[in-house]
Amino acid sequence: MATYQAHLPITQTIYMLTLFGVGAFIMRGAGCTINDMWDKKIDKLVERTQNRPLASEVITPFQALTFLGLQLSAGLTILTQLNYYSIFLGATSLSIVIIYPFMKRVTFWPQLYLGLAINWGALLGWPAMIGNSDWSVTFPLYCAGVCWTLIYDTIYAHQDKDFDSVIGVKSTALLFGDKTKQYLTFFSGSMLSLLTISGYMNGQDWPFYLISILGTGSHLAWQLQSVNLNDAADCNRKFRTNKWVGLMVLSGILTDITWENMKNNQKKIEK
Repeated sequence: MATYQAHLPITQTIYMLTLFGVGAFIMRGAGCTINDMWDKKIDKLVERTQNRPLASEVITPFQALTFLGLQLSAGLTILTQLNYYSIFLGATSLSIVIIYPFMKRVTFWPQLYLGLAINWGALLGWPAMIGNSDWSVTFPLYCAGVCWTLIYDTIYAHQDKDFDSVIGVKSTALLFGDKTKQYLTFFSGSMLSLLTISGYMNGQDWPFYLISILGTGSHLAWQLQSVNLNDAADCNRKFRTNKWVGLMVLSGILTDITWENMKNNQKKIEK
């Protein structure tokens, strides 16, 4: 979206997408390691997670800590490739990532906290490209991501709700209960509204609204209509389909950049 507004070179965009892709992979992995270290005892009690490396004692806590150190070092290496503003902004997310696994013990809203942590890249990408933030674009984009996390991770949490209620783990799946689909419909509408605001503030053209907004809305409607929240296998399948949501949002933005370049080239030819 920064590329679209500032008409930046596509080579710079590809480089930054690659850098962020690697960084996201590394830090998402670090988040999983931290989560498994915090939840070792809980994972032993839940059928779906009993075979995780720490819970099944395939690896030791010290080995996990060593691996986490390697992950964080690799993440720091990626982060230092950015400008100082972005380094500072990126570093502030680490405390949220570390504390997130603890939240399921104290609040029924751990999915909200996960959303705050895992969508930090929506705030970071813009200044990494330009050197400063346009909060009118990045903040609603970030909030849209938080709403999206609440949707897919609540569906994910329904896999373990029976075990969670017994062992005392909290989640939005337990909080929402039989009204889950109504709540997720609200978050879906909020996500689409916030994406629309972000696109409008960035001056996006029709490809963004057609693909990123309408395409995403259609998928979310199908997902919520068809998911069986009492079937763990179906919850897992629907959770995994959210990769298409991310792809549609990205595709709309990239198509918009292509469309804008075509229009500009046509204007040059006409002149």
